[in-house]
Amino acid sequence: MGDNDPRLDPYDYRLPPDAIARTPPEHRDGGRMLHARDGAWVDAAIPDLLNMFAPGDVLVVNDTRVLNARMYGHRRTGGRVELLLLEPGPGPVSAMVRPGKKIREGEAISLVSRDGEPTGHTACVGGPAPGGARSVTLSADPLQVMSDCGHVPLPPYISRPATQADETRYQTVFADEPGAVAAPTASLHLTADMIDALRARGVEVHRVTLHVGAGTFRNLRSEDLDRGVLHREWYRVPEETASAVMAARTRGSMVTAVGTTVTRTLETAADEDGHVRCGTGETTLFIRPGFKFQVVDRLLTNFHLPRTSLLMLVCAFGGRDHVMAGYAAAIKRGFRFYSYGDAMLLERGAQ
Repeated sequence: MGDNDPRLDPYDYRLPPDAIARTPPEHRDGGRMLHARDGAWVDAAIPDLLNMFAPGDVLVVNDTRVLNARMYGHRRTGGRVELLLLEPGPGPVSAMVRPGKKIREGEAISLVSRDGEPTGHTACVGGPAPGGARSVTLSADPLQVMSDCGHVPLPPYISRPATQADETRYQTVFADEPGAVAAPTASLHLTADMIDALRARGVEVHRVTLHVGAGTFRNLRSEDLDRGVLHREWYRVPEETASAVMAARTRGSMVTAVGTTVTRTLETAADEDGHVRCGTGETTLFIRPGFKFQVVDRLLTNFHLPRTSLLMLVCAFGGRDHVMAGYAAAIKRGFRFYSYGDAMLLERGAQ
């Protein structure tokens, strides 16, 4: 049944093609925000966030850094090849390869620089890896090869090559931990000045790390729904963040997650009593309606693709009917969608 599974129909919607944001706003904090207030969806702007926190509230962001994971090269026959590395680790790495079916196992691809010039780097394509990927062995450390040859891996729906501007705008201002192949897009709206202003008002800003994988954009399949787990993503919750979140919960302050990745990380790290544990791990948590949230009180998130785990998470958080009504309102009011698009702010269980 694949992504035609009727269980996904409640998370489907039609988006006019011109509603997809293919470039970021002129200014990082220049986007619009749809705010759930008193059961209605109210137009706001990203800077309005400064007036929506009380002293002692906690804002949690994801400090992952997007890798220059998309690379290009040539076969010995001259044919063009595109590779998207899915992990930066040593030894053979998993990568999406196009045209994957034509590449023989053991074939070496000559990689080119960002300017299309020969580099001397090669990628030896091996056997199949999970999720339709291939095992790839690079001629040098993956981080070095990405530095020499890699491009920002913009999502396919942006429908244009990455530019120099994307090197900055497809990263958050607090991107410190390399490892993601997609940006935590809600955090793209925040500026250093906004973070400073929030802190000056007594808001605590803390970090987690979740390395966003390529599976974040994939349409869900029947087997995902049957198994109730998602692709693995590595995460880290610092002790300082865990302590701050627990202290906020104890005193009744609000915990706001910037993005679905932060939500997934904090809820993964929470035990049945809602205690957030520090440390590292891999999460396969699938948050969908019926999930019992333990930690996050409020969510700032972009507008997500239909029939995806991200949209299901948001619907689980805010209520499916309420969230889908928000999406309909956003389309009608001309909001911009997806990675470079606008945001919505909603509280847990809003109806």
